Amino acid sequence: MAVEHPTQSSTIVDVLEKILDKGVVIAGDITVGIADVELLTIKIRLIVASVDKAKEIGMDWWENDPYLSSKANEGQQKLEEENRKLNERIQLLEQNIGEKDFTI
Repeated sequence: MAVEHPTQSSTIVDVLEKILDKGVVIAGDITVGIADVELLTIKIRLIVASVDKAKEIGMDWWENDPYLSSKANEGQQKLEEENRKLNERIQLLEQNIGEKDFTI
């Protein structure tokens, strides 16, 4: 009796390429409780995908994290400057309203 080998074999590289191309999501919850009282819940979510696939599905948090991206620092500085200007405008408007007499 002869041993048959599959005609198509997948190497680890092929499997990894498919996983990165399609993406894999692993999700799980761990709940700790005593006497039907939930004390702690840990939600674990893991996605394995290529950067392109992650961007395609809307996961691009690393681009906006100031610790990981210099572009995020630039965006943060712009937001801080805009916030400062808006606060100045609010103070000016409040001063102008305070100077007016609104008696009816």
